Amino acid sequence: MKIQIIPSIILFVLIVSCSKGGEPEVITSNTEVQVTIASPGKVILNSPDNNKVCEEGTSVSETESSVSFGWSKSDDTESYDLKITNLDNLAVVNLTGITETNKSVTLSKAIPYSWQITSKNQGLNNTASDVWKFYLAGDGVSNYAPFPAAPISPMPGATIDPLNGKVVISWESADPDGDTVNYTLYFDSIDGNQEPAQENLNLIDSSLEVDVNSDTVYYWKVITSDGSNTATSIVYTFRTS
Repeated sequence: MKIQIIPSIILFVLIVSCSKGGEPEVITSNTEVQVTIASPGKVILNSPDNNKVCEEGTSVSETESSVSFGWSKSDDTESYDLKITNLDNLAVVNLTGITETNKSVTLSKAIPYSWQITSKNQGLNNTASDVWKFYLAGDGVSNYAPFPAAPISPMPGATIDPLNGKVVISWESADPDGDTVNYTLYFDSIDGNQEPAQENLNLIDSSLEVDVNSDTVYYWKVITSDGSNTATSIVYTFRTS
């Protein structure tokens, strides 16, 4: 556990002694007292379940449902922040200063989401939980699109030292219905939207080795398909050394 040391508190101690002339002599001594604040603990997420296929929530309209988020209490914590990300457009909802271990939020239906809790106190160190994903059910939807691919390697913005002029791009994805998926990798040094090479189409594995040049910025994205629906990731970048 990390310990955050806050600015020292200075105590002034007055020591009174007698001088030869009988008059009191005041001697000032400085003593530092260090106050420490422990980093808050990491919560365990409870609900909605990770990768839940069909989180129904409580319908509030034709297009929205209220979803109840729950997590465990963490040590040395004064409040929690809840971050919810729409995985279709990466729009983020941030709810801060939560003092309970649950929160209901109204969200759009038929959308994949991720969520995370950050524990906070008066210290400078915050502690983030794992990130969980779920699909919020939509009226009349029987088959959901896969979760958009998330990068494993290279991480966004990383600088990579190619091996023999090659780099392996890898990602992760999942289908909430359990359908078999395939991938198309868009990869170029322009914008990540150029027509993919033939060997980048209908991939079964979630990784691919690509040829690269040195000192170049590359862009990539992945389209995941379950045969009925598709999900497109955002464009990621990395630089070669």
